[in-house]
Amino acid sequence: MRTLIKHVLARTEGSDSLEVAGWVRTRRDSKAFSFIELNDGSCLGNLQIVADAGIPGYEDVAKMTTGASVCVSGKLVPSPAKGQDWEMQAVSVRLIGTAPEDYPLQKKGHTPEFLRSIAHLRPRTNLFGAAFRVRSRMAYAVHRFFQERDFVYMHTPIITASDCEGAGEMFRVTSLPDDKIGKDAEDFFGKRAYLTVSGQLEGEATACALSNIYTFGPTFRAENSNTSRHAAEFWMVEPEMAFCDLAGDMDVAEEMLRFLVKEALADPDLAIFEKFVDKGLRERLEGVLGKPFVRISYTDAVKLLEESGKDFQYPVKYGLNLQSEHERWLTEEHFKQPVIVFNYPKEIKPFYMRLNDDGKTVTAMDVLVPGIGEIIGGSQREERYDVLLENFKQHGIDAEAYGWYADLRKYGTVPHAGFGLGFERLLMFVTGISNIRDVIPFPRTPGHCEY
Repeated sequence: MRTLIKHVLARTEGSDSLEVAGWVRTRRDSKAFSFIELNDGSCLGNLQIVADAGIPGYEDVAKMTTGASVCVSGKLVPSPAKGQDWEMQAVSVRLIGTAPEDYPLQKKGHTPEFLRSIAHLRPRTNLFGAAFRVRSRMAYAVHRFFQERDFVYMHTPIITASDCEGAGEMFRVTSLPDDKIGKDAEDFFGKRAYLTVSGQLEGEATACALSNIYTFGPTFRAENSNTSRHAAEFWMVEPEMAFCDLAGDMDVAEEMLRFLVKEALADPDLAIFEKFVDKGLRERLEGVLGKPFVRISYTDAVKLLEESGKDFQYPVKYGLNLQSEHERWLTEEHFKQPVIVFNYPKEIKPFYMRLNDDGKTVTAMDVLVPGIGEIIGGSQREERYDVLLENFKQHGIDAEAYGWYADLRKYGTVPHAGFGLGFERLLMFVTGISNIRDVIPFPRTPGHCEY
């Protein structure tokens, strides 16, 4: 069985006979031998292969151009080359798949825009290979965080009849032909169905039986936005906790973010992002671990922004949502660390958030981080039946369609809270990559649904 290059490069002695396989990054020839730089995607490093003329398979070495796949058997030997401990002395090489001269990833710089146009090949580049390995490790770290704390992992529906956020920006799922669109009773489910924007509502139902749960899956939003922060398909981490208030919600969100950032700082692929993407990345991530997050009410945050003297593009006024520039001023210029803003005006938040005793604000909270702005949004949920029904009226929610949700407040209701972490926002934060399209292997944005 072949050995991954990441394990080969980590070895401390070079006597083993090994087989490796991967894709050629570069090749240099002399009269008696060839140097082949090989990478299999398991790590950032390449393995240098020394292939002497005359070994089995050497007759195909001229076809082992950049992008070609090869399999090599040989032994590790100490390398005289600078920057590497080992190289492989090949005893045989085998060409698996050729790559013609028009292979797009020749050894030169490529723009992110160009690489998005060849998303099926960009994981072979150093930067995107590292980005998608980090994505994998961060996903594993999410599960570790919750599993180690006895949260139950729930699979909530991808197809749903409810709009959690109430914004109406949902993709419809239908089996009807074009000439029957609108005849909902004849549709597959006998009603209108959509791709979910959140697993929160179903998560609440299971938390009100199993205490602490989390969901981690794809969500969808039909928002016609072409910004660097929005995608039509993205992943959300959404824990829900029974017998939990807003303070407890903020505690878990802060603890989780610290845990994930600590994992990212230990990731060997972080080096490429520090060098080529954001030279201040490590310092900013270490700032998350330095001291407790600032916690400030929305009212006080707005007051700080109004008194800042900063000329913002978007107005700052009580009753308006904070924009990214406002969030970044709070985290990057004023507090210079992560900030949790809580207790927002009820008019700008969804129906499910618990009304505070002042009758004006709800128990909402947003975690803001430098370089990104909002990375987590959550709240204590409204657990009072009569207040929830009134919220339905205020927000124009069909009480009959959401009767099952209201039932949770009739049968053994409990205070409960939760939040949502945009997984891609997390990846942008821990890599410094500024465009959400570059932390998703195959991004879905308005006008783009290739592959």
